[in-house]
Amino acid sequence: MPAAPNLVAQQFDVGTVNRVWVSDITYLWTSHGWLYLAAVLDLGSRRVVGWVTRASLSRDLVLEAFRRALESRLPNAGLIHHSDRGSQFNSNEFQVTLARHGIRCSMSAKGNCYDNAVVEAFFATLKRERVWKRRYATREEAERDLFEYIEVFYNRKRRHTSLGGLSPVDFERQLGIEHA
Repeated sequence: MPAAPNLVAQQFDVGTVNRVWVSDITYLWTSHGWLYLAAVLDLGSRRVVGWVTRASLSRDLVLEAFRRALESRLPNAGLIHHSDRGSQFNSNEFQVTLARHGIRCSMSAKGNCYDNAVVEAFFATLKRERVWKRRYATREEAERDLFEYIEVFYNRKRRHTSLGGLSPVDFERQLGIEHA
């Protein structure tokens, strides 16, 4: 399938939540082999709104992360979902899922990692602050550690200069968005 146009164009200050979500895939080494992580971040608050891990790099990886984001946020039609041009994001199934929810697809320019810099920076931070300091014996151990980092630390405690020194959850609370 042809790639979608780049609707974000490195404009990462979107002003509010549920306007633009950015997504990508990274991988982590465990003693049992690679573990792939797909994450969806809300560009307005830098919060990880959906994520999932799998032992294989499949279309289901990004579909499930996206489904979890939808369940956690319930965005209005018109939201932009931005990713690179990976086959998982460009798959017919993923594109149909976006269209079914009224979500506009945006993709980075070919070979330009700067177009998806916010999610790339999240992955770099995750690896620098957590993953590279550990050796995971199993994929399950890595998954538990990722939960601890993303859900307990990153979303709720880690401060961001782009958010005025607030964590993503605190920033959203300031906007009147309550969390469970």
